[in-house]
Amino acid sequence: MKAKRILMTVLGVCAGAVSVGFFKLAAFGVDPFQTTMAGIDQMFSLDFGTLYVIVNACLLIFSLVFDRHYIGLGTFINLLLTGYITDFSLGTLQSIFPEASVAIRIASFVFGFVAICFASSLYMTADMGVSTYDAVALILTNKWKLGKFKYIRIATDVCCVVLGVVLFLVGGGTWSGVPAIAGVGTILTAFFMGPLIDFFNRKFSVPFLNRGKKEA
Repeated sequence: MKAKRILMTVLGVCAGAVSVGFFKLAAFGVDPFQTTMAGIDQMFSLDFGTLYVIVNACLLIFSLVFDRHYIGLGTFINLLLTGYITDFSLGTLQSIFPEASVAIRIASFVFGFVAICFASSLYMTADMGVSTYDAVALILTNKWKLGKFKYIRIATDVCCVVLGVVLFLVGGGTWSGVPAIAGVGTILTAFFMGPLIDFFNRKFSVPFLNRGKKEA
């Protein structure tokens, strides 16, 4: 069972990182958490990598205080592998599609969206540690009992988008630059990522994980 959890964790993190490459190729707006990061980046003069570490460290502290069991192997695999795999994925896609048409961008977004939801479902269900951002919605759902996960995830994603846009504008960004960080893809992700993760949890990840228990 532990081997299956590790497999689900590694596959989930890797697939999630690849999906971000597809999102970036699509260029319809980044995911909600990255929208917040773009807003923070506009506010401060620190390099993006340092800001990313600081923000995730704050979220890590939140998880450690309220429900540390969400922090584990998956959390650190995410931190160590995601950036490199995303860069490789995007570079490969750009070499294949140096001037991506609108049709290719739409297909890239659809694939990336489905893939990131499936990937999130895998490593969340494996329960060997999730990303610090994913842990927030899980704690609000399972520890604080504020509602169903799919609705909590929508709420946290929407908050990230709004916060990111506000910080971007306060930091000197212009309205014309907003679609680059919060486009139609961001809105679709904010409202539908939670429900689709929940769907994959029920239809694949949880049954897959429990299959070994039944056979045992």
